[in-house]
Amino acid sequence: MSFIDTALNVLSNVVLLLGLFFVFVGMIGLLRLPDVYNRLHATTKVATLGAFGVMSSIVLNVGFTPIGIKAITVGLFLLLTAPVASHMIGRAAKRHGVELCEESVIDEYIISGETD
Repeated sequence: MSFIDTALNVLSNVVLLLGLFFVFVGMIGLLRLPDVYNRLHATTKVATLGAFGVMSSIVLNVGFTPIGIKAITVGLFLLLTAPVASHMIGRAAKRHGVELCEESVIDEYIISGETD
């Protein structure tokens, strides 16, 4: 193995561990956070940072093979759709009257004067 192959392998493993760390922390947030809005925040991080880290690791490991191209496509799709989907779920929850947890001290959506 050459130095470049070893460096790419190490970098791939580091990016994979970083992505798995975000997945792990996001899942803990999903279990521990009190309401739907906080849980959405945690799960969006899982979908964007965690999954994109894993997909980036695949690309670094296999290169621009058909599997690597698929990983790039899936990673970009997740980066574009996960925040939008999270926003829409949060907006639907707000419109249907889902309240914040008791520990929340401010609801800027109401204060700004917008109700839709």
